[in-house]
Amino acid sequence: MDVHCGEIKRGEIYWVDFGKTKGSEQGGKRPALVVQNNIGNKHSPTTIVVAITSKRKPNLPTHVILEKDALNGLSSDSLVTCEQIKTIDKARLLDKIGEISPKKQKEVNRAMQISLQTLLMEHSC
Repeated sequence: MDVHCGEIKRGEIYWVDFGKTKGSEQGGKRPALVVQNNIGNKHSPTTIVVAITSKRKPNLPTHVILEKDALNGLSSDSLVTCEQIKTIDKARLLDKIGEISPKKQKEVNRAMQISLQTLLMEHSC
């Protein structure tokens, strides 16, 4: 399916071919959440996504839990890893899986703010 010719929206989940990676980067074919704004999605040949994993990871403030449901289309409970931000060509988007709820979008927005340090957090170090 040639989804990159269609309209891509913030909050949608796609299968993405991230290709080869290095170190701790998320790679291969995996779900990802579109986090770029819809104006950018409409006019740019690229989009910005964050990786989704079904593997258990440490509970970080940059993580958002997605329980599998009909809306998001995921086959298992998963984790949006908002520290794994990537700009990709839309040709890397494969099939649309689903989308997240407005409540989950708010959680992702907050996790992105933490990841990009546009929201200050108190440290207990």
